Amino acid sequence: MRGAMKPSIVYCLKLLMLLALGGVTMHVPDEDVVASLGALRLDGHFSFDDAHAAARDFGNRCSLLPAAVLHPGSVSDIAATVRRVFQLGRNSPLTVAARGHGHSLLGQSQAAGGIVIRMESLAAAGARAVRVHGGPSPHVDAPGGELWINVLHETLKHGLAPRSWTDYLHLSVGGTLSNAGVSGQAFRHGPQVSNVNQLEIVTGRGEVVTCSPEENSDLFYAALGGLGQFGIITRARIALEPAPKMVRWIRVLYSDFETFTEDQERLIASEKTFDYIEGFVIINRTGILNNWRTSFKPQDPVQASQFQSDGRVLYCLELTKNFNHDEADIMEQVS
Repeated sequence: MRGAMKPSIVYCLKLLMLLALGGVTMHVPDEDVVASLGALRLDGHFSFDDAHAAARDFGNRCSLLPAAVLHPGSVSDIAATVRRVFQLGRNSPLTVAARGHGHSLLGQSQAAGGIVIRMESLAAAGARAVRVHGGPSPHVDAPGGELWINVLHETLKHGLAPRSWTDYLHLSVGGTLSNAGVSGQAFRHGPQVSNVNQLEIVTGRGEVVTCSPEENSDLFYAALGGLGQFGIITRARIALEPAPKMVRWIRVLYSDFETFTEDQERLIASEKTFDYIEGFVIINRTGILNNWRTSFKPQDPVQASQFQSDGRVLYCLELTKNFNHDEADIMEQVS
């Protein structure tokens, strides 16, 4: 009798038939890239089957397929990879891009035919934990691939919080610091890049460099807001302040742009003002406004209906005021 085919062979044949009939494309890595990267000794690993996922970002405006994705297990993995690409010289088409949570808009975290470094893998590997330091100048050391929401959870255990935020906290530390990091606290503390004491960076030569305003200051200020063009941020030391015990959150809707901007400027310039002030535009988002009806006082559906935004542009000021438990009774008057 003819022997039965091994299950693995059967599965491979089925997969090939599925790909042929279904028109599915497989990513086949470049042989030279595989050979070059295969010689590296890493704590993490390279992968090729998730290249398509690394070719997408939040902007959805371009899709650049990398040759490989690095899942670093240490900062040394990142340095060794960048060093190898640098050693290949300028004639090599191989490039490197760091990817945090993939919220770039124009493919900044993509690398056509190159290597995408998945920075979240560095945090997930436990190679660099979030470490909070108290004292007269509290700060937190956070990996570049760590999400801000995780940094917040860790600092709150110590009664502390970063002084400046972004609106959306599911972004990586290195990602926002490579841009600016702007939110409603920026008018008081500056953007996130103005609240960093120290950075650890892998340079374009694959060197691991510590920099600060006092040490390697040129690299420090170039990397902050440098869009990753001056190195990959692998660790950041971020200034902290005591976390508020309670927060009063207020939203104010406008239909007139001039009044909206005048109020925002007046609040920002006032000596006694809110702790968070941010304005934004609402376009054709009636569903959101319907969920905000409880924001109106008195809770008047007629008043709320004046702000139906179908076909209109509305403006919103989002404000917060920090206070302690013993101040709860007077917060209504203060705000």
